[in-house]
Amino acid sequence: MIREFADGDALAAALAAHVAAAIGRRLQRDGNAAIALSGGATPVKFFQALARQELNWAAVSITLVDDRWVPASSLRSNAGLLREHLLQGPAAAARFVPLVNDADTPEQGKAEIEQAVAALDLPFAAVTLGMGADGHTASFFPGGDHLAMALHPQPGRVVESMRATDAIEPRITLTLPVLLAADVIAIHIEGAAKRQVLAAALQPGATEAMPIRAVLAHVPAPAIFWCP
Repeated sequence: MIREFADGDALAAALAAHVAAAIGRRLQRDGNAAIALSGGATPVKFFQALARQELNWAAVSITLVDDRWVPASSLRSNAGLLREHLLQGPAAAARFVPLVNDADTPEQGKAEIEQAVAALDLPFAAVTLGMGADGHTASFFPGGDHLAMALHPQPGRVVESMRATDAIEPRITLTLPVLLAADVIAIHIEGAAKRQVLAAALQPGATEAMPIRAVLAHVPAPAIFWCP
């Protein structure tokens, strides 16, 4: 289902309410909740809107769907972006679980991150995903060295490293099953060009060519939030 909005502000407000409602339901049921969010430039307004939601943030754990293997101080760091725009005000009480540690490579740091993510209150109450112009989501890049293992991991494997030409830096990503197990899955895209990519991804074709197809094919279908 595609939900269309006039602009990024309206989309951010609606998506924040959507995610906050999922968190609220989990808090009411279990007392704790965990969410996984996508980085990049697109979700800044969403992060800011989510930070303003009235929630028991101290009972919420937040991690990322994926991240670049760079220091949190880097402008390319999704962790840095999330800290700057979401973990502010009351939302600063949430527990943040980064996907990058001090290891030299994601391959070396993966085991520690796997333990940290597996210890969260899974399944996630909500997951938000973006989409690249090549049809990638999370760090499921076409041609990625560990794409098959990220889409079809061994049982219980919740993170995977990824290297791909279009990824620029080495990456760390949550695996497909842990994302699809979430109570709520939302895809956040903006712009006419991304709408065309989405239309192509909704057509039959190889998942490896446009990995977001693996999410779009999920039942129930994820909510798609789009604005021009």
